[in-house]
Amino acid sequence: MSNIPEDLKYATSHEWVRNEGDGTFTVGITEHAQELLGDMVFVELPEVGDDVDAGDDCAVAESVKAASDIYSPLSGEIVAVNGDLEDSPETVNSDPYGDGWLFKVKASDDSELSNLLDAEGYQNSIDED
Repeated sequence: MSNIPEDLKYATSHEWVRNEGDGTFTVGITEHAQELLGDMVFVELPEVGDDVDAGDDCAVAESVKAASDIYSPLSGEIVAVNGDLEDSPETVNSDPYGDGWLFKVKASDDSELSNLLDAEGYQNSIDED
């Protein structure tokens, strides 16, 4: 069973979202997603300043098994990316909810959070897979 922190929100496409309380939201992929992908070998991140819409593919996680698009769970502007992943993409595997975060978005519409799942809802969604 995957670790699914209760304090995060989740997209059915396996991204997690942490509200930083200042209008920005940190985004990563879930433990379940990194387990499915396997060992990360490369992570392509968006550019700081990019505008994204909820559901846009804006990053790519490449593992020994496959490359997978990463979708922005929220609309807004990319305000930070985790540059440490360029040299250490395996951090996504070892710490998906901590140092393995991917990017931060300044949300243009906080109400989009209501479209995301809580931990129980996400657990139910992966149980159905």
